[in-house]
Amino acid sequence: MTLAELLQYLDQNTPFAVLDGLPDETLVKALEGRHSDPLAGRIIKGIVEGNHCADEHSPVFRADSITALGPLRLQYMKDDAPVEGFRMVERIIQAIDGAFNDEALHDKFR
Repeated sequence: MTLAELLQYLDQNTPFAVLDGLPDETLVKALEGRHSDPLAGRIIKGIVEGNHCADEHSPVFRADSITALGPLRLQYMKDDAPVEGFRMVERIIQAIDGAFNDEALHDKFR
């Protein structure tokens, strides 16, 4: 799965606006801290860094993507952190699992 495919999946399968334009535009905005949703931008940046993505066509992996969000998840687990942020990070992590499960099932029945 590519970064672009994962971003599109997350945008379509969560209630959050993960995409901020096309995947390549979203990537630039996230890396520059200009994403319309700052937390979504941080999530995307984490996935990019965790998978060492060069662009939106770079491959991403389940374990690397979820592990990369660990520090952000811990930050939002603190007592004084906004609960909406925790819910978003948790839903995105669950959706990442779903994306890779769907891909595996699709490949299995080809």
